[in-house]
Formats: sequence, C-alpha cells, structure tokens
Amino acid sequence: MTPEDTDDASVIARSRAEPSLFAVIFDRHSRHIHRYLVRRLGPTAADDVLADTFLIAFGKRAKFDLSRPDARPWLYGIATNLVSRQWRNEVRELKLRLAVGPPGVDEGHADRVAEQVTAQALGADLDRALAKLRPRERDVLLLVAAEGLGYQEVAEALAIPVGTVKSRLNRARGRVRAELGALDPVKETASHG
Repeated sequence: MTPEDTDDASVIARSRAEPSLFAVIFDRHSRHIHRYLVRRLGPTAADDVLADTFLIAFGKRAKFDLSRPDARPWLYGIATNLVSRQWRNEVRELKLRLAVGPPGVDEGHADRVAEQVTAQALGADLDRALAKLRPRERDVLLLVAAEGLGYQEVAEALAIPVGTVKSRLNRARGRVRAELGALDPVKETASHG
C-alpha cells in the first residue's frame, strides 16, 4: 500500500521513521491551507506562513493524535495560531487597503469598471467588518465561511469546544451583518424616503 492510498494518520506515523513521507501531507493539504492563509493575510505573507505551518507540523508530527485520520484540522489549527500572532498586522493591512482605495481604471471599459468598483466596495466593507471582529471570532468565521470546515473540524483546529465554535460564529455573523447592514444603501434610501 502506497502512502497516497492511506489516511493522514498512517502517513504521519510512517513519516516518523521516514521523514520524506511527510511530503504526502504537504501535497494533500497545502493548497487548502494556502488558500486560507491568502484570505487571512494576503498572498505575500501567505507563502511564508504556509512554509512555517508545515515546518511546525513536521516538527510536531511525533505528537500528532493518530486516532484522527485527517490532518487538515490540525494544520488549520497551526496556521490559525500563526495568524493569531500576526493579528495586529492583519488589521493594519486591512486598514491600509481601505486607505489606499481602488487602483486607477482604464477609460472605455464601463462594464468591467462597474463590476470592479462594486466588488472593491463590497470587499472594502467586508474587510472593515472583519477588521472590527475579535480575532477569535474572525478565526472561527473564516474557517467556516471561507474554508468550509464543519463545527467539529473548527473545534479541533482551534482546540476549543464545539459550543464555543457555535457561539463565536453566531457573534461574528451578527457583527458582520450589523456592519454591512449599516452600509446598505437600500436601507439608507428607505429611511430617508
């Protein structure tokens, strides 16, 4: 049986004696972790944090709970911890993105420009709403909404109870809705009309 045909726990267990086998874990999960990190930190920082995530995971593979067949929640947990260390930088970057504004546009491409402006406006509002969340709430919201993890997987990734995942997610969703709702031009027009 090849490492590609076995679950993550088996590969990690074998990698303790054959370290090169840990590359299978990287191949299986790096694109998911990278996508998560890009959403959290931007593409430049994501590459470095991805490397750090797998370096830490490799160093801690002897402590991996072999009763868990899927290593992805464990990897998300490591990545989230690294992001948490940088949360102040994350908030600064979101504020900088808001301050810089959209890039200049070419004349004559009205439809493309309109789509870009709409996407950038929503992106800026969403960035602002995410920046206002507590880091722990932002972690849970992005792991569920952006990465598609279930409550149990988020609980494993962050080493918290499922109930805590649910309450943080509920608070985060409420705060983001309130922030985005406050910016709803339809509501503003209706309240003035």
